[in-house]
Amino acid sequence: MEPNHVIRKREADQPLRFHLHFDQSLRNHLPLSHQKLVEDNVKKAVKFWSETLRVRATRKPIQLRKQCVSNQVQWKGSVPYCVGGCNLTTVCGDIVIPHSHLEVGNRIFQPTVSRGVKDADFVLYVATIPSEKCRENQTIAYAAHCQQEDGLDRPVAGYFSICPNSISTSRQNQQQLLSTMKHEILHALGFTAGLYAFYRDDQGYPRSPRNSITGRPFIGPNGMFKYSPNVIREVTRSNWVQRSGVTQRRALMMVTPRVTEEVRRHFNCSTLEGAELEDQGLEGTAITHWEKRVFENEAMTGTYTQNSVISRITLAMMEDTGLVHSPILHLKGESIHPFCDQVKRGELWTHCAHNRHSVALCNLVEYQNNMPAKYQYFNQIPGVPDNNVGRYAGSVQLADYCPYLQEFSWTDDANKPVRGSNCQDVQNNLATDSNFFGEDYGDSSLCFEHASRWYLHLCGSLRSPQHAGSGCYKYSCDMQLGLSIHVLNSTYRCYHEKQVINVMFKSDEYLHRGTIVCPSCREICGVRALTSYGE
Repeated sequence: MEPNHVIRKREADQPLRFHLHFDQSLRNHLPLSHQKLVEDNVKKAVKFWSETLRVRATRKPIQLRKQCVSNQVQWKGSVPYCVGGCNLTTVCGDIVIPHSHLEVGNRIFQPTVSRGVKDADFVLYVATIPSEKCRENQTIAYAAHCQQEDGLDRPVAGYFSICPNSISTSRQNQQQLLSTMKHEILHALGFTAGLYAFYRDDQGYPRSPRNSITGRPFIGPNGMFKYSPNVIREVTRSNWVQRSGVTQRRALMMVTPRVTEEVRRHFNCSTLEGAELEDQGLEGTAITHWEKRVFENEAMTGTYTQNSVISRITLAMMEDTGLVHSPILHLKGESIHPFCDQVKRGELWTHCAHNRHSVALCNLVEYQNNMPAKYQYFNQIPGVPDNNVGRYAGSVQLADYCPYLQEFSWTDDANKPVRGSNCQDVQNNLATDSNFFGEDYGDSSLCFEHASRWYLHLCGSLRSPQHAGSGCYKYSCDMQLGLSIHVLNSTYRCYHEKQVINVMFKSDEYLHRGTIVCPSCREICGVRALTSYGE
C-alpha cells in the first residue's frame, strides 16, 4: 500500500470498491439455492455500502501481509520480519487467503508488482462455516477486519461468516439476512472496539495517542488498543430515575464530533454527551454496538428484531472514523421506533410501526416475578394493579427489557409462524375469507391506523375480529388529489390529518364495516402530492 503522506493528500471521494472472495465453505455446507441466496444478498449489501461510503482511493494493488509462525516480530527500520519465519498459509478469520492476495518473500511486508488485488479498496472474504460461534446464543453471522493499510490504518481486508443453519428462503428471513450482511460488513469496515483507537480526525491525524516507536496505539491491560476519551468516554448519570427512586448509572458513549451532533439532533437534546454503546452481551456484542434500549431498530444494535434501518448516527460514526467518508448531509437517514406501554393480552390492539412498513405490537409482557429494579420502568400501567407493575417489562433482554413497538408473526395452533406483519411482503396477504379488514400487502402498501374496532354483519348477527387497531393498505399520491388509500376495489381520499374514513365492503359471507385514520399527506407523500387541506 502507499505511504501516509501520499494517501492523506487525496480527497475521500472514491466510492468504496469491494473485491468479493467466496470461500469454498459455501459449496461445502449449502445447497445451491442457499448459495445463490447468500451470493445475491452479499452483492446487494456491498452495493449499498459502495454507494454510501467514500474513501481515499487505493491506487496500488492490495497485498496482504503473511502471518508469522510465532507471534514474535522484529523490526528493521520500518520493516517488520517474522521471528521463525512466515506461515505457509495466512487466514482471515477462519478463511484461508489465496496466495495471489499475499506478498512474497520472508518479510511480513514485501510488496511485488505482479501480486495482490487490483482496483479494490477492501477485500471481503465470505464464508458459511458451522463454527462454535454458530452454536452460541443463536448467532446468525459474525465478522471482523483482518488487516489495515499502513498509511492511515484503514481496514483493507475483512471477513464475515454466515452460520449455515440460519439461512432460509422465506421473504421475512431474507430481509433479516440482507440487514445482517450490511451490519456485519460495517463491523469489518470500522464499527468495532478493536478499531476505536485507530480513528482519525478530518486531517488524517490520530484521535488517540500513539507509541512513537511502533506508530500504533498503546495497548491497555485488557490486551486491546487504548482509545482516547475523545472517542469513547464513560459517562455517569447521577440522577437516573427508575421505579425504586433516583440512582446512578454508568454508560460508555461514543463522543466523536459528528456522532454527538447527530445524536443531539435526533433526540432534540443539546446537552447529550454522545451515543450510548451496548453494555450487555458476550465479546463482540458489548461496546461494539449501539445500545438497544436507546436505538431499538437501528441496524447497528446488537440483535435484529425488525425492519432495521441505517440512521444518520451510524453514518456519522463512519465519517468520524476518518477511515472512510460518508456524505451524510446528502442522505436522509432513517428514523427509529418509539416505545410503548400497552400490555399484550386479551383482544389484540395493533399499531403501525413508526415508518409504517409493518403492523406492530407493543412487546410489553408480564413476567412471573418482579424484574430487577433497573428494569422496572413504570409507576403505573393502564389496566394493571399497582402492586403487579414491577412484573411487566419488554420481551427483549438486550434492550434492557424496555418495551417498544415490534413487528411480529401470526402463528397457528402449533405456534408455527403462518405469516408476518410486514406490509410490503406480498406473502403476508390473507385468504379472501379471513381478510376481515380488506388488507392488501405488497411493495406499494403501508400501515394505517384504525379509529375503532371493525364489525362483521351476517343476517342480523354482529361479530368483531379478535384483533384490530391497524392494517396494511395500498396507497397513492397525486399532485392534484393528494393522498388516497385503497381498500380492495374502493379508493378513499384523505383531505386532512386525523380524518376518519368509514369503510364498508361485502365478502361472500359478511358485510364488513370499519374505519381508517388518515395520516398527514406530507408524511406519506412528501413532495409527490399537494399538502392536504388543513395541514
